[in-house]
Amino acid sequence: MTKPVILTGDRTTGPLHIGHYTGSLANRLRCQDSHEQFLLLADTQALTDNAHDPAKVRRSVIEVALDYLAVGIDPARSTICLQSHLPALADLSMLYLNFVTVARLERNPTIKDEIRARGFGRDIPAGFLCYPAAQAADITAFRATVVPVGADQAPLIEQTNEIVRRINATAGHPVLPEAQALIPEAGRLPGIDGKAKMSKSGGNAIALSASPDTIRAAVRAMYTDPGHLRVEDPGRVEGNVVFTYLDAFDEDRAELAELKAQYRRGGLGDGRIKARLEDILQTLIAPIRERRAALAQDTDYVLKIIREGTERARARTEATRRDVIEALGLFRL
Repeated sequence: MTKPVILTGDRTTGPLHIGHYTGSLANRLRCQDSHEQFLLLADTQALTDNAHDPAKVRRSVIEVALDYLAVGIDPARSTICLQSHLPALADLSMLYLNFVTVARLERNPTIKDEIRARGFGRDIPAGFLCYPAAQAADITAFRATVVPVGADQAPLIEQTNEIVRRINATAGHPVLPEAQALIPEAGRLPGIDGKAKMSKSGGNAIALSASPDTIRAAVRAMYTDPGHLRVEDPGRVEGNVVFTYLDAFDEDRAELAELKAQYRRGGLGDGRIKARLEDILQTLIAPIRERRAALAQDTDYVLKIIREGTERARARTEATRRDVIEALGLFRL
C-alpha cells in the first residue's frame, strides 16, 4: 500500500529551537512510519532574506541536519535533502511564476505579515515575494499531499493548491495532487520575552542544543504577569509565557490545571512555576544535546546522510519536472 507523502523542512539560518519541536518536529517523528517523509534543508529559501550573509546559510546546513538527527529523525525512514542541490525545484519555481500574479503574491497573508515584521517596506527581495511559488514547487516536486506547518503558514498551502489547480486546468487532466496543511495542536510558541514570534535571530528562543545554564537563564527571564507582584496576588494565566510553555510541554495535565487554578486565586509564586518548567525543559533537551554533541564529532557521517537523501530526492523531483513539462506540452529536444 502506497504511503501518503509528507514534505517538511526548515530554513538553514541557524540551529533549531524548542518552538520548532512543538511546531513540527514532534509531528515529523510521529509520521516516520505512517508516511513517506522528505525533510528539506531549505538553504535556497534562507537566502531570500540572508543574501548578505551566505556563509551563515552554508554553516547552518549541518546545524539543522544535526538537530534533525539529534531529536530522532531516522534517515532510514525519512529522507533529509538539500534544496539548492535539487535543480528541478528551481525549474518548477520559474515555471509556476507564470501561473500567479504579483498582486496575488502580495495579498498572501503570510507574506504580508513577514514583510511587515522585517520592515522591508517596498524594498522587498524579489525572491522573498516569490516564495509562495517556490514553496509550491517544493511541495509539488515531491508530490506531497501533507505539509506540516503552523497556522500562520496555512495561506501558503492554499496558494500552492491554487497553482496546482491552474496547472491541472491548463494540462486538461490532474498532473499534480493538492496538499493539506497539518497544523500542530500546540500552536506557535511565543518568544521568552512575550513577543508573538519566537525566532533564532530575535534572541528570544531556547535552542534544542542549549546548555543547562542557558535554559535556566531563559526560563528565569520569561515574561509572566506584570500585575502578579506578590505571591498572594491573583495572577493571569492567559498571556503568561510560562504557562504557555507548560501547556506545550507538561504532560501532567491534571497537576497543570491545579497550578493554573491556584495561580488565578493567588498563593502561587512565579518562581515555583518557573522551576517546574525548567525541570521539564532540562529533561527534554539534555538527551537531544548529548546526541547532537556526539553526532557533531562525525560530520562526514552527517554529510553522507545529506548526500544520499539528496540523491533520492533528485530522482523524485526530476520525474515530477518531466511530467509537468510533458503535460503542459512544452517544447522538448
